[in-house]
Amino acid sequence: MRVDLFDFDLPPDRIALRPASPRDAARLLVVRPDGLEDRAVRDLPDLLGPGDALVFNDTRVIPAQLEGIRERGGVVATISATLHRRLAPERWLAFVKGAKKLQPGDLVRFGETPEACLLAALHATVVSKDDDGVIFEFEFSGAYLDEAIARVGHVPLPPYIASKRPEDAQDRADYQTVYARDEGSVAAPTAGLHFTPDLMERLKARGVSLHFLTLHVGAGTFLPVKADDTADHRMHPEYGLVTPETSAALNAVRARGGRIVAVGTTSLRLLESAAAEDGMIRPFAAETSIFITPGYRFRAVDALMTNFHLPRSTLFMLVSAFAGLETMKAAYAHALATGYRFYSYGDGSLILREAR
Repeated sequence: MRVDLFDFDLPPDRIALRPASPRDAARLLVVRPDGLEDRAVRDLPDLLGPGDALVFNDTRVIPAQLEGIRERGGVVATISATLHRRLAPERWLAFVKGAKKLQPGDLVRFGETPEACLLAALHATVVSKDDDGVIFEFEFSGAYLDEAIARVGHVPLPPYIASKRPEDAQDRADYQTVYARDEGSVAAPTAGLHFTPDLMERLKARGVSLHFLTLHVGAGTFLPVKADDTADHRMHPEYGLVTPETSAALNAVRARGGRIVAVGTTSLRLLESAAAEDGMIRPFAAETSIFITPGYRFRAVDALMTNFHLPRSTLFMLVSAFAGLETMKAAYAHALATGYRFYSYGDGSLILREAR
């Protein structure tokens, strides 16, 4: 399909720079086949029923934005890297601003700048670079490397927020779900940012079961679609895990007639990657680069809770595949006309498809 079909006008002042407080005070646009309804995230227990299942992505965001310097022959260059895919205990693939300044064998000292050198710097050697990014081999490995990255790194706020204000201490808490557990993402599964412990308890009291899987979100989620046709766009692979216990529990929910409700596009993409043709969800432990556009036949997911996405983005394509392009254009037009806040720290939507 033509990428321009997924374009729309978004005023810059509709981009949320801070989340709602409390988290579940955010607005929630309910999108049904027969119309739209304005609610709040805290109303979610009233919108779901006993026997339904919410599926969360429990990945934990790491401070994957690294700033440093490369010195070669007395010439110093500033380097800004966003880690997006771990290749080995000591190696990461990164998107680099200023990648042309790097050559294989270069030493980069992250945590240092030409103006102020820090004793707690993290050193890495450039292994190679190509269109996918730069591969760095760090001086530390495994948990020691994780600790060093946490010490010198910054939360990789999405570009549409980072361009308007710097990351600060509050983002370390705000840009993390309350149930985050398995470290490895460089972007938050943002639909989950709306949940509070109280909301999750009220959902359980309603008879809605809560399930967890893991998809480590890569920085590729921030990349714009540069192709003119969706067929020419390539998704970056991301590692996902659906345990045998989770797959069995979700299959039991469907067998009883309950709905599978994905919290976020990351949960949906992993569930659809794990689903067989008949809709059965299988255990999964691998990378996925699934790209969902209109015409895709959904096998595992009945409803989707998600934020409002960028024009021409793969995520707006996904929600358009889920509910229909015209339905989502109408929903976004309503959201813009009635003051909804967009993107990672913005409001949410609950997209309900026709019953199976």
